[in-house]
Amino acid sequence: MPSESGPSRRRSTTSTSTAPPRPAALDPVDRAAELAAALALPVTRPALFAEALVHSSYRNDNPTSELASNQRLEFLGDAVISLAFSDALYARHPDDDEGVLTARRAALVSMTGLARLADRIRLAEYLVLGEGAERANERRRPSVLESTFEALVGAVYVDLGYAAARDWLIGLAAPELDEEPSVLSLKSPKSRLLEAAQARIGEPPTYRVLSVVGPDHDRRYVVEALVGGEVLGTGTGANRREAETQAAAVALERF
Repeated sequence: MPSESGPSRRRSTTSTSTAPPRPAALDPVDRAAELAAALALPVTRPALFAEALVHSSYRNDNPTSELASNQRLEFLGDAVISLAFSDALYARHPDDDEGVLTARRAALVSMTGLARLADRIRLAEYLVLGEGAERANERRRPSVLESTFEALVGAVYVDLGYAAARDWLIGLAAPELDEEPSVLSLKSPKSRLLEAAQARIGEPPTYRVLSVVGPDHDRRYVVEALVGGEVLGTGTGANRREAETQAAAVALERF
């Protein structure tokens, strides 16, 4: 696979402007071509780029489609994003120690962080969903935006190489890479609740799944956060992690 090592302090000159509204009638490959043009990405494998936009629900509804779902690209993109942001943070924040750099990266690659970048390029308008997922408004769900953004980065990496994927990501995430937030604000609610519980009662919080309902394309988890055996928060989400994060945020306000 193509690769290029070493951090880059240079910001990409690649356009990161938001994409124009997408006509609803475009097929997956046409949608991908329009998105690539809007992002000034010179893709050479449009079918691969289209695959990055295909949610698993579309494959369930269209089993004869030649396009695979984006799950394999999501796996690859996750690793590329982590390395690209590690490169950039290491170069841009030479006075930060390993702990602070790790916290910065965790905030960037979190579901909230990646969904924010997906919103910045209006990625939701280009998702290819099945009918049920469309009715459930999956295209606006943060966890779906996160996974699709990872798949998109995976496709850029496979097609154009690591340097192109890294530079595009660094340009897109420049505001977050350069900001100077407090270390506390970089930590997830689960991490903050863990530290608070350990400090106050000497034991970690626990999470209990109350229910899991709905079909695969519209799964809903309900989870409780407990500290010292007491329920302090309840959260819901499309997956257990999302529900636990919400429950932890509620628990923090009460703890």
